[in-house]
Amino acid sequence: KSGEMARLTQFVDNEVFRAFATYATIVVLKMMLMSVTTSYFRLTRKAFDNLEDTVSFGTGESAKKLVRTHPDVDRVRRCHLNDLENIVPFFGIGLLYALSGPELSSALLHFRIFTACRIVHTFAYLIPLPQPSRGLSWAIGYVVTFSMAYNIMKSVLYL
Repeated sequence: KSGEMARLTQFVDNEVFRAFATYATIVVLKMMLMSVTTSYFRLTRKAFDNLEDTVSFGTGESAKKLVRTHPDVDRVRRCHLNDLENIVPFFGIGLLYALSGPELSSALLHFRIFTACRIVHTFAYLIPLPQPSRGLSWAIGYVVTFSMAYNIMKSVLYL
């Protein structure tokens, strides 16, 4: 068992892994905040998915009118869905990339650009900023994830 623990501490001593853990935590927390943002928009716009969620705002027919869609709530939900579609692959590929032994400077570049792109994407989606800001922030982050995948394939996989 002490040998297993020694191997686990190698991750903590690995600067690239620590960098990945830092930026992965940032983007996962950002993604989690989208749930809170959705709730905020639901409450302030009084637009709910389920009748039981309207209890604080009325009963009967008045409550039924609150089970509806709202463009602001839908926008936040689409932004959250986009996070799920991009941060989950980043998490898996980024972990493999971090463990593949890249240079710290290259890894930091990948992780920082991806993180910045996801934050810009969220602001571009929610404010909303004019296009192509949202599209570019998405595309650059997507390319970064593919770049890490390419580096994994060329350095550690047997094809």
